[in-house]
Amino acid sequence: MALKAGVVGLGIIGGGVASCLAREAMLEGVYDVRPDASDGLEGVPAVLGSPKELAARCDVVFIAVVSAAQAKDVITGPTGLLSGKTKGLTIGLLSTVSLTDLRELRQIVIDSGAKFIDSGVTGGTRSAERGLVSLVGAEPGDLEAVLPAYEAFSIQVAHMGGPGTGMAAKIARNVMVYGVWQAGYEGAKLAAAAGIDVRKLADAIEMSAAAVGGPTAWYRRPSPQSDPVEAQFREQINALLDKDLAAALELAEDLGVDLPAATLARANSRMIMDME
Repeated sequence: MALKAGVVGLGIIGGGVASCLAREAMLEGVYDVRPDASDGLEGVPAVLGSPKELAARCDVVFIAVVSAAQAKDVITGPTGLLSGKTKGLTIGLLSTVSLTDLRELRQIVIDSGAKFIDSGVTGGTRSAERGLVSLVGAEPGDLEAVLPAYEAFSIQVAHMGGPGTGMAAKIARNVMVYGVWQAGYEGAKLAAAAGIDVRKLADAIEMSAAAVGGPTAWYRRPSPQSDPVEAQFREQINALLDKDLAAALELAEDLGVDLPAATLARANSRMIMDME
């Protein structure tokens, strides 16, 4: 029988995941704090009244909220996922959280009798096109049981290892991405000091991005100083950067790994994104 899947959080990632699951006839329901969050999402039903109601209908529920606090509330709240059915339920966390928070959430879920999979995702802007790469940490049998649901919204499901490894992989990926942004900032600063048009240089560099990659993403977008929408977007991304790199630095401290570029990227995030 086909898996019955649900999604909590219908933002860019969760909304795309829900749409993909709907196309594969796996989507059983969705939940979001916004009652109209599913409006305009093709094939996605109306938002249910609570995570508890969603869990009662599903074999697997994917959580795509922003923070660990939100994820904990969805899982443990008075009408949370674990307040009703737990046997036969798998919770897949798509949100990026610290390893400390992840271990706490996993233990709560396991103690309830449900199963828990950490699965950091990347490629969020293409989530509705089955374009996510899912970095999964799970016991092999736990992943195998719900793999068709992951494959419904992922261009690649990369099983990184046991519990915690999927989130650690996502955190490591974030270090790489944000470190490249730091390099782009330094190069742009040097170019500007030499009297070079940074946006023109960014366009030229991006012409070779397919071969060597491009560290200049923020300089090819509209200026935040003249575009309020862009400025708001960069504020949101800056908040995510701070959260993600805090998790990365915590993991690095636990493992005895020095990450000066990640530390610098977090400290300079507003400058990196041309917000100061």
